[in-house]
Amino acid sequence: MNVKIGRPINIEIDHLSRVEGHGDIRIRIENGKLVECTWKVVETPRFFEVMFKGLSIEMAPLLAARICGICSISHALASARAIERALKIEIPEPAQKVRLLAKHAETLQSHTLHLFFLVAPDFLDVDSVIPLIQTHPQVVETAARIKGFANRASDLFAGRTTHPMVIKVGGSTQVPRKRQLKELVKDLDATIPYLWKALDLFKSFRMPDFARETEFVSLRGTEEYPFIGGNLVSSDGICKKEDEYRAMTNEYVVDFSTSKFSRLSRESFAVGALARFNNNYDLLHPKAKETAEELNLKLGEHNPFFYNLAQLVECFHVMYESKEIILSLIDSAISEFASHYRVKGCEGVGAVEAPRGILYHYYRIGEDGKIEKSDCVIPTSQNHVNIYYDLHKQVEELIGQGKGEEEIRNLSQMLVRAYDPCISCSVH
Repeated sequence: MNVKIGRPINIEIDHLSRVEGHGDIRIRIENGKLVECTWKVVETPRFFEVMFKGLSIEMAPLLAARICGICSISHALASARAIERALKIEIPEPAQKVRLLAKHAETLQSHTLHLFFLVAPDFLDVDSVIPLIQTHPQVVETAARIKGFANRASDLFAGRTTHPMVIKVGGSTQVPRKRQLKELVKDLDATIPYLWKALDLFKSFRMPDFARETEFVSLRGTEEYPFIGGNLVSSDGICKKEDEYRAMTNEYVVDFSTSKFSRLSRESFAVGALARFNNNYDLLHPKAKETAEELNLKLGEHNPFFYNLAQLVECFHVMYESKEIILSLIDSAISEFASHYRVKGCEGVGAVEAPRGILYHYYRIGEDGKIEKSDCVIPTSQNHVNIYYDLHKQVEELIGQGKGEEEIRNLSQMLVRAYDPCISCSVH
């Protein structure tokens, strides 16, 4: 492959901007050939798995939530679910619905943050969202309206905008009153038009033309688009039980990353919105399917830039499904929202679809109700190696197309951002 610009290209991006955490990109091209192309995670490990050791099971979901400021609800849910599955605790139906609503609020929070504050500036040719306040105030208003609703929903269902206090082993510490639910429905109805404005915006963006076929891993829903628990599936035909998560993740270490990597059937696999979309399309809300059609997002898509569009499709899913769940809660008795349980020595796994992909928590619990061993496998750590190989293939293609340094630099950054990596989470 030849580069039309004959001079060497040496791209060193230390701490890629507009992602959560610290990751570096290294690209070196000499004599028209790719010599080095690396996605490096340089964030310092945080050792949360050690912090769980000796902790009471009641405290575990609270500590788990501190692993991440963006997907804290997912961590609390995965933690509680691991303990509840170990102790065979059945959660009352109202608590199950409130947990799913909290999960939906987090998904909307996270996807909106990524799409408008991290991704949109690339397509509007600015360095951050700040200049858009002057040049595209309607875009910023749309983002603020949707994010604001998501925060209020999180406050109601999780007790806080982030770091939830309501999720406890056995159910919830409280559930919203029906008056609060009715007020939130009005708020939701007033926010939905802004979601359609977001659709118009992202329909105007042209995603870069790139694809690398990969394996997609996610939860597999049976009757509903999956967010909390269930079987694990891959687009290559592998299906495992939740307890068999290690056979799906196969973590290993490399010398240039402080985060572990994962693989399954191939050299890499991908998790997250596009994986969920490809593995569970038939279970999406009709309005989400309508959105996918408008965005020309089709089943079996392998362009990683379409993660952005799959996230927007999921925004529609969680908004419209949230309204249906809230209305069902208003029409039902919600006085029972926690189950009693007895502590014993046991172990369990909880799998949850965090915004960036499937998240696992595992605990071994002693007879005294304290955690003896823990293991957390994070979505971004599962995506790192897929990002690595995507980046390599994209740069090789750009060299072949004769692209210059600036375009290679910009598209490489956009590619990593498309995965919405939460790097701090990945070095938990």
